[in-house]
Amino acid sequence: MSSPTEEIPSTQCNTEYDTLRQVILCQPQYMAIEEVINDVQKKYEDENINVSIAMKQHEEFERKLIEHGVDVIKLPTSEQFPEQVFTRDIGFTVGDDVFVAEMASDIRKGEEEALEEWLDDKDIPFQTTTNRVEGGDVIVDGNFVYVGISSRTSEAAVRKLKGDLPDHTIIEIPFNEKYLHLDCVFNILSPTVGLIYPPAFEESTVKMLSSKYELIEVSSKEQFTMGTNVLSIGNKKVFSLPQNVGVNDAIRAHDFEVIEIDFSEIIKSGGSFRCCSMPIVRE
Repeated sequence: MSSPTEEIPSTQCNTEYDTLRQVILCQPQYMAIEEVINDVQKKYEDENINVSIAMKQHEEFERKLIEHGVDVIKLPTSEQFPEQVFTRDIGFTVGDDVFVAEMASDIRKGEEEALEEWLDDKDIPFQTTTNRVEGGDVIVDGNFVYVGISSRTSEAAVRKLKGDLPDHTIIEIPFNEKYLHLDCVFNILSPTVGLIYPPAFEESTVKMLSSKYELIEVSSKEQFTMGTNVLSIGNKKVFSLPQNVGVNDAIRAHDFEVIEIDFSEIIKSGGSFRCCSMPIVRE
């Protein structure tokens, strides 16, 4: 864990692109494709995960975060949870509120307990979601919270979120659930720029999002290699895979700095930089 000199607020995340101050990670020490739960895993099921390579890639990600002034919290790993590297899904922060997710897939149920223990240890209050909602389906931009409706996040959960977040406008985003989570097909880089994979949505949804953001369209090839699943850390800096050349060129054309880290082993399980990070504080 890094040791910042200035005091960090306990929780605060108002956007996907404010300066990242504190984030929760979990190393891929026991990462494996044990039960196929998305199309990407289906492709790599026989090949599976080289844990040694995944660990080195994740360590480089952590090192770069710390280099950019981010305080990194690492949850303990467990052989019981082969998917726990994807900390985004076990919880999410909206404003000052931290939510701990109710996981939809049996293979992932229980991952959230390590997060709850850390929050309790730090005396950080949190709410527990119900009726299935995972952090990969929750994208925050000021008073607007976009929530993907999928096999992982239910409409009942969204109704509860509306009650829990009365000062926010919750916008439901239905999409083709074969893509697992909303952040695998849509992401926000700044108040005006976003990434999208249009085939995942109804035309009306793409039109609505286009009215709010200048959308960079991601190709099917780069969607499969998690082209939308970048991580913004503030000051127009974005973590992305070097393999996603088209996405990276388009992001740079909008005056962003792209921090390229090879995450090729970790994306075999269907998630990339955003999936592997749960922001606690952005300022």
